Amino acid sequence: MAMLDPLQYLLGALSGSLVGFSLGLFGGGGSILAVPLMIYLVGVPVAHVAIGTSALAVAVNAGASLVSHAWRGTVIWRCALMFSVAGIVAAMLGSTLGKALDGQKLLFLFALLMVFVGVRMLKGRLKEGTPGAHCDRENAPKVLAAGGATGLFSGFFGIGGGFLIVPGLIASTGMPILNAIGTSLVAVTAFGLTTAANYAFSGLVDWPLAAVFIVGGVAGSIIGSMAAHRLSTRKGALNTGFALLVFAVAGYMLWRSAQSLMG
Repeated sequence: MAMLDPLQYLLGALSGSLVGFSLGLFGGGGSILAVPLMIYLVGVPVAHVAIGTSALAVAVNAGASLVSHAWRGTVIWRCALMFSVAGIVAAMLGSTLGKALDGQKLLFLFALLMVFVGVRMLKGRLKEGTPGAHCDRENAPKVLAAGGATGLFSGFFGIGGGFLIVPGLIASTGMPILNAIGTSLVAVTAFGLTTAANYAFSGLVDWPLAAVFIVGGVAGSIIGSMAAHRLSTRKGALNTGFALLVFAVAGYMLWRSAQSLMG
């Protein structure tokens, strides 16, 4: 694997700070930023390497954000563990399938999925959720099914999965978005490490780039988690911001994919 130049590593660190901020603020969005930033800004030439490297960096940055959210008491641990366990095996299967497909086609499908999720989040932006929501025998089947489906998509597209996990947690438990954000970070970390391990086994992780991405991301994640708690007091603000971020990146990726196909 060819080494990148110093400017590319600097851009990697700056990109990492944006990804960390997004993870701390929304509990997701890390990979929907990381993959296009690595390909289009940093200049990673191989799409699968960008996906594998971003999976590792996002997993570690999500862990940093998780510490901050846990300290503030927004993580519902039982739900997080159920969701994560259900998704890990599915993420391994999804990443195996993803490696077998053309990288540009994968990014195009990824962008279409993002548009769908953004529409769902925007429609439910004013729902406040149920304070004290938890996971028990009654809703366990829904939580486990949502975790498995999210893990499969997470591995397939090489993403930490936060932008799928947050809506999945809200739909299966009814928890408020701030709790879904904090809780999702456990699964984002687990899914990302699972996907990264599979890509690393195939030599599709750029380790130096992942390292600088992580360093930038840790600082961004701390600032992002602080901002999330402030925005949570404004009805619909986090949901709307989440959806707009998804739409913006999806539109850019669809445009770049169209350029690639026409070229």
